[in-house]
Amino acid sequence: MLKVQDFVKARLYESEDEVIQDALRHLLRARPDLRVQLAVYRYQAEGLSLAKAASLAGVSWAQMKEILLEQGIQPRLGPATLEEAQQEAETLRAESSES
Repeated sequence: MLKVQDFVKARLYESEDEVIQDALRHLLRARPDLRVQLAVYRYQAEGLSLAKAASLAGVSWAQMKEILLEQGIQPRLGPATLEEAQQEAETLRAESSES
């Protein structure tokens, strides 16, 4: 069985944290459904903004809103702070430039 320490001892990574972070990145690429579930969880548990949750899930703001509604979660309307409003505006701008 592989151990995180084996990757560090083999000098493939500098630390165990790097191994774990790389493994998580690959897991989330391979399983987009986990990205969405994680975004929904963080939206509810941590108060993540809709724009940040959408970015984490790898979907548009509108898609994230629909995902929340499908799961029976009422999206919070409007940002709570000026910083959140600016971040949502930046995310929406980035989405529109990708189209």
